[in-house]
Amino acid sequence: MTRDPDSAGNIGAPRIAIDAMGGDSGPAAMLGGVARALKADRSLRFLVVGDEARTRPEYDRLALPAGSVDLLHAPDAIEGAEKPSAALRRARTTSMGMAIHAVKSGQADAALSAGNTGALMAIAKLALRTMPGIDRPALAALLPTLGEHDLIMLDLGANTECDAQNLVQFAVMGAAYARAVVGMKKPRVRLLNIGTEELKGTDELKEAAALLREASYLPLQFDGFTEGDQLSRGKTDVVVTDGFSGNIALKTAEGTARFVTDLLKRAFTSSLRSKAGFALSRPALHMLKVHLDPNNHNGAVFLGLNGLVVKSHGSATAKGVANAIRVAASMVRNDITRGISHDLDKFQAHAFAASEAAK
Repeated sequence: MTRDPDSAGNIGAPRIAIDAMGGDSGPAAMLGGVARALKADRSLRFLVVGDEARTRPEYDRLALPAGSVDLLHAPDAIEGAEKPSAALRRARTTSMGMAIHAVKSGQADAALSAGNTGALMAIAKLALRTMPGIDRPALAALLPTLGEHDLIMLDLGANTECDAQNLVQFAVMGAAYARAVVGMKKPRVRLLNIGTEELKGTDELKEAAALLREASYLPLQFDGFTEGDQLSRGKTDVVVTDGFSGNIALKTAEGTARFVTDLLKRAFTSSLRSKAGFALSRPALHMLKVHLDPNNHNGAVFLGLNGLVVKSHGSATAKGVANAIRVAASMVRNDITRGISHDLDKFQAHAFAASEAAK
C-alpha cells in the first residue's frame, strides 16, 4: 500500500496491524510492545488482531488508549511449526492472515508478526503480490556493527538462488530501507563475496557488480565486494547477497554473539578472582550486552511487496516488539514503497536507453 502525502509532503500517523498471537510470549509481548511504542510516539495507531479472550485482558491490564488501539478478534492462529501451504489454506481466519489482509484492504499501513516466518512470507506474497519491477521480494534485517549505524543485510532466506537482476533489485531496496529507517542520504552498498577482488565470485555477482557500478545516478554508493569477516566493522551500510548465503551469515553471526557472551559468563564464574574481575568489568559487560541484545535490532522486513510486512524475532520481549514497531512506522512515514518504485524506474529507464544505444 502506498499512501499519498499531504500538501507538505508528510505521511500521516502510521496505522500498524499487530498479529498478537505469534511469537513465544504471544499477546503479553506484542501488546507490551504496543504500550512501549505509544509511550514513545502518541501519534501511532494500532489494530491488534488475535483471540479476544487473550488480547482483551492484556489490553485492560496495560490500560491501552481506545483511540489509539482497536482489537479485532481472530478465531485461529498459525502454529510455529505449521507448513506454509497449510497456513495459506487457513489464512483468512488466522491472526497473521487477517493482519496482512488489513494492509491489503487499506485498514493498516503495515503488518507486524512474530510468528512463523515461512507462513508469513507465503501469506504476504499471495495477498500483497510483488511490486512492479521486482521479481522476488527479499527479507532484510538490521545487524549490529562497530560503526555509528546498524548494518542492513538482505536477502536473509527468502530466495536461495538469485541472478544478477535480483541482486541489483535487492541493492535498490536495501538502499531505500537505509534511507527510510536509518536516515542515510546515500548508503554505502556492497555485495557479499568470497573476496574483494573484481575477478572473484560467481558470474551472477560479477554481473550485478558491473550493473551497480554503472548506476551512479541512483541514490546509493556502490563500493564493490565485501567478505563475511567485515560485516560487523561498520565500513558499509547495506550488504546484498542471495538468501542461502545471507541466512548462513546471519545465523553464524547470531551464534558467535551467543558464544562470546556464554564464554564470558563461564570465565567470570570460574573462580573467586574471576568473580572479582566481573564486578570491576560490569559496566563494560553491560555495554556489550546492550550492543548484542537482539531486541535492540529487532524488525526484519519483507521488501518488494505491495505493502509493508515486518517480522519480529519469535523470542522478542516487549522492548524488541516496540523496536520492530519503530521500524515499521519509519518505513510508512518515509513511504519506502514509493522510494523503491522511483529508483527502480530510474534504473530500468537507464538500462533501456543503454540497450537502445547499443543497437
